[in-house]
Amino acid sequence: MSRLTAANLVHEIGRLPKNQVYNYVYSKTPTLVKIVEIVYPEGPIIISRIRPSAGQTWDKAKNESISTQMLWRLANAFFPNHPINVERIFGSSYNTRSALEALLVHTPQFYFCYPGRIESISSTNKIKKGHKHIMWCPDNPHAPNVMVCAETENMVISEVPNTEVIYDALVLPKEINTPELDIEIKRRHSQMQIALIEIGRHLGFRTWVAQNDKGIVYKNQKIGEMNGVIASLRDDENLITSFREAQRAALLIDCIWFKNGKLMPAVIEVEHSTGVTSGLTRMKGLQDALPPFPTRYVIVAADEDREKVFKEASRPQFQSLNTRFFSYSAVEEMYALFKRRNLKGITEEFLDSYMEPVLQQLA
Repeated sequence: MSRLTAANLVHEIGRLPKNQVYNYVYSKTPTLVKIVEIVYPEGPIIISRIRPSAGQTWDKAKNESISTQMLWRLANAFFPNHPINVERIFGSSYNTRSALEALLVHTPQFYFCYPGRIESISSTNKIKKGHKHIMWCPDNPHAPNVMVCAETENMVISEVPNTEVIYDALVLPKEINTPELDIEIKRRHSQMQIALIEIGRHLGFRTWVAQNDKGIVYKNQKIGEMNGVIASLRDDENLITSFREAQRAALLIDCIWFKNGKLMPAVIEVEHSTGVTSGLTRMKGLQDALPPFPTRYVIVAADEDREKVFKEASRPQFQSLNTRFFSYSAVEEMYALFKRRNLKGITEEFLDSYMEPVLQQLA
């Protein structure tokens, strides 16, 4: 397992005794924390905490929540043996962030550590004493219910600003701005389509956008008129013009990437917690209308919907798609990379490092 989910963090913390008092990682913080209740599979985790030095007692401690959203945000930050700074992940958000850190470090796969920090001033680099980090070490577990400091003597951190993706003004057409559609979900859906168009353009692809989304306005331009967006499947793409049923099946698919008039690198559906099956069904309809052809069938969804995507995409009727999961965070990481850097010589295999194959993960 190379990535963690909220359910993984809940499972690990759930193995800690509820009747135990846990210290914070920073030894000078006098706060103590207890586990009150754990809701499976993805939280929340209910805790209570006190500062005995301030005269606080457990009988008057109030219950507080470590939310599912908080658990997912932290889970998405972890890679094996890679230190992360919890304060940088959460900023000033979530006042239970140190409690979550404390509980996690008491589980066997998580350590705290102080890697060195590279400080750059006037082109001069110095290695300074590092800040507190925690590290996921799945192949080197320690004893449970204790905190262990990992050895990071030769490890240093270069702290660069977090990646941010900024979407400019986006206007949804009146015909899709209806009561039965959550406007924020539709807006997020459209932001993903814009990111995919831009990623495709940097990779030398032309992008088909679902017919009913072409009227969305971004930067005072309809996305159907953006550079690299295909106006008509019937006239513009030789690969699909000979297959009438395939044209019909493709009309409402969120994004399809084409290359050189001969290749179709990816068929992509952007899905939300409201449903994954509809996108898989549309992609299966396109697959059935085409002769056997190498491509990627991809579901783009929120990081926290990963398990749902894997469950639905692994159903027997969809296994021929060999679906790949392309998380929102991975889409935006790639989009931000292309916006910052004028990358050259990128191959299609570059995509595969950002997408998780469902069937391989299940094997």
